[in-house]
Amino acid sequence: MKFLLIFGSFFAPGLMFFAMKIKPKLRLVFNLCAIVSALVFGNISSLAIYEIIKDKTVFMTNIHGIFLNPLFLLTGAYLGIYFINRMVLWVVDER
Repeated sequence: MKFLLIFGSFFAPGLMFFAMKIKPKLRLVFNLCAIVSALVFGNISSLAIYEIIKDKTVFMTNIHGIFLNPLFLLTGAYLGIYFINRMVLWVVDER
């Protein structure tokens, strides 16, 4: 599993980069997915923090329950891959 996570962090941004070179319109799709992911990720985070403050259960273990939410993990993973892809694009453009 560790290998898959590390390999995916290299492979997925590269795949996105070459897919955008082949089909430039995919850039819009990737950007829109990043916007939706950021909104979902941020809203899940803020709602979890709100619940903790509302219930007055400010313990470190309570906030870690957010990691059990698969949508939180999915959107966070996409944003990580997307930002690595954007950095690759910046490096290529500055060349």
